[in-house]
This record gives sequence, structure tokens and C-alpha cells, in this order.
Amino acid sequence: MVEVVSVIEGVYYRLYDYDLWIDLGVATGIFLLFLLLRKIFTRYIFNLVLRITKKTSTSVDEYIVTAYQKPMRAFIWILGLYLALMYLPLGVTANHFISQVFSSVIIILIAWGLFILTNTSSTWMEKIGERFELQIDRILLPFISKTLRFLIIALAITIIAEDWGYNISSLVAGLGLGGLAFALAAKDYVGNLFGGVVILTEKPFSLGDWIKTPSVEGTVEDITFRSTRVRTFAQAVVTLPNSTLANEPITNWSRMGKRRITFHLGVEYGTPREKLEKCVNDIRTMLENHPEIHQETLFVHFDRFNDSSLDIFLYFFTKTTNWGEWLRVKEDCNFKIMEILEKEGVSVAFPSRSIYFETPLEKKVDQDDKGAYPDEPGRPE
Repeated sequence: MVEVVSVIEGVYYRLYDYDLWIDLGVATGIFLLFLLLRKIFTRYIFNLVLRITKKTSTSVDEYIVTAYQKPMRAFIWILGLYLALMYLPLGVTANHFISQVFSSVIIILIAWGLFILTNTSSTWMEKIGERFELQIDRILLPFISKTLRFLIIALAITIIAEDWGYNISSLVAGLGLGGLAFALAAKDYVGNLFGGVVILTEKPFSLGDWIKTPSVEGTVEDITFRSTRVRTFAQAVVTLPNSTLANEPITNWSRMGKRRITFHLGVEYGTPREKLEKCVNDIRTMLENHPEIHQETLFVHFDRFNDSSLDIFLYFFTKTTNWGEWLRVKEDCNFKIMEILEKEGVSVAFPSRSIYFETPLEKKVDQDDKGAYPDEPGRPE
């Protein structure tokens, strides 16, 4: 702080120095020149470098250039500001302070580029895995990304602190003394961390999978060190602790090889046996020839005599597991079944009940009928 005050005082006392104004003009010109170079870099040089990297055999260099676009643009005007300040006659102490700040800013810009490069949406890790024939699951990418980002930030802070003369070893030793208390306070966090490790090793699901647990059902959006984020079909976001999720049964609907359709089709009791048998055979043949029905497991049988219908049991699977496509195939099968029933003149039954009396009901006679036949025997009085 004293160094900064001394610099300000030195500038104040030289406000009326003619040479100082010339130096300020030159310094301003240097800074404006680098601002112009920044615009040239943005419009021309960067696009040229990007075109060159796109022609190479690997795409990693393209990812690196794209990640360092913003840090390089910032570096140009920061370099111009640094050279402009260094041109001014501010003294040895001030120049040392400015150089130290500039060195710290360079470290921050390098870390900034690496931070962007390790973004979850970046696919360079997948490309590297493909290059070396390594299978990297999508669910590992958030963990790898967050771990690398944490290490980048920690390393940058360590280097900057060492550059400014702070003793990092004593700080680490101080953290070690409080490690036990910290571990006790972070017991739940550690449990969630190990739950995340279990999820990563067993891989019950991946990003984008549709899962169902006793706690939630929806699509997996993200997994962190502490929790997993699931978006429900109502578009709400549910965040589950990894320790809870790791101890629950998980149904992964996205890993279905086929999707089931099953129901009972009830027809009227008055349907002749020949027509019922013909409908069962035609429905089975229709499903066996359907291009979007899986043929491995397919059942169509006259199943039971229900209370108010003769039930045909249908059990089959679609080749697609996508919900929208599954609904479309199911609808198509339903229309074809209706067409078969209409062709045979068979009606779908609805819940009904027939009541039979052991003795016939007496016929009620109104007053007009009684007056017309007063002497007829058997007429109720």
C-alpha cells in the first residue's frame, strides 16, 4: 500500500513537468495501438489460425485455440497497458509492482483458458478417448471436468501466492491441523462423494437416460461430487444426494431393448366361436407381419370368460423404446385390431349385467284397461 501511495505522490509532483506529458502521450499511444491490434486479432488473425487448425488431422488444437480466444483478446490490451505503464518513469519500486501484477494476470489468463477447455460441454476428452481407443462414459465427463477445474484454480492460486511471497506450506499445515474437525463436519458430503463413486463405477445410468427410483422419475441432467440432478416429465428439477441414490433400486428405461404392450381385449358373449377364433388368428398374423413389432415374444390367445366379456389376451413388444414412437406403433396396432373386428362383425364388450327372474313379473294394468274389461277373469282389482 505504501508503494502505491509513493507512486501517486510522484505523479502528482510531476504534473507540471513537460516531459511527463510527452511520456503520457506516448504511453497512451502504445495502449491505443494494442487496442487496435486486439480488433485486428479478433477479426483476422484468430479466424486465420482457426482455419489452419481445422485442416489438421487432430481436433485437439482447434479446441485449444477456441478455448483461448477470450483470454488472448484480454491479454492483448493487458499487454498494451503493461508496456504503457512500464514506459512511464514511475521508478524501480513501481515497475517491480507492475511487473508482479502483470505476472499474476498472465497466470490467471492461462488458468482461464484451461478452465474453458475443461468445460463439460467440450468434447475434446471424448476425442482423445477415441484416438487412444479408451471408452469414456458421458457420466464421467462432469466428474473429470469439475476435478480438473478445481485443480486448475488451486494451482493458479498457489502459484500467485508463491509469487507474492506467501508461504503455502504453512497454510497447508494449518489445514492439516483442522482436518479432523473438517472431516467430521463434512461426513454427509463424504458419504455423497462415495455414493457418486459407486454410481460411476457401477454405471446404472448415464447422462440423458430416463430412470425411475422410489424418489424420482425423469431424465438425468448432471452428476456432481455431492448430488445428481434429474429433470422430471413435469419439467421440474429434482436434486438427489448421491448417497441416497446409490442405496435405491434404479430402473433405467433408456436401456430397454424393446418396449412392452399388453392388454385384454373383451368381446361380447354372443360372439360365435368361429368368429372369435378367426379374430384371434387374424390379430396374431397381423402382429407377426408388422414391421415394427418385435417377433421374439408375441402372444395372442383367447384367455378367459370374464364377467361381461370373452377376453383375448395380447402380449407383445415394439422394436422402438422411444415413448412417442411407441405410442404411434401402439395406435397403429389398435386401428388394425378394430379393422379385424369390424370385418368379422364382432363388437367390443362393455360392462353389463343380465338379471333373470324365476317367476314371471305380473303385468301392471292401468285404469283405462280395467274400465274397458271389467268382467275379464284374472284382472287384478
